[in-house]
Amino acid sequence: MTARHRYWFPAKRYGWGWGPPTCWQGWLVVLLYALLVLAGCIAWPPTRDPVHFLLWMAFVTALLIAVCWRTGEPPRWRWGG
Repeated sequence: MTARHRYWFPAKRYGWGWGPPTCWQGWLVVLLYALLVLAGCIAWPPTRDPVHFLLWMAFVTALLIAVCWRTGEPPRWRWGG
């Protein structure tokens, strides 16, 4: 990304993936993810409807990963430093 466009999700220092958000847009995405998880818990309680709950969780987690992939630092394995 250019200097004008910061990453919403920086790469983790160790391992593969992204760390906590660095701007308000990233925090909004995390808040929306948490609200969608809560909505899934209410709509399909895991103890009563585990299949629908797991499908919902897979769907919203895939959306979160897609947003992180598009707006975050390119993922690669990191050893620190």
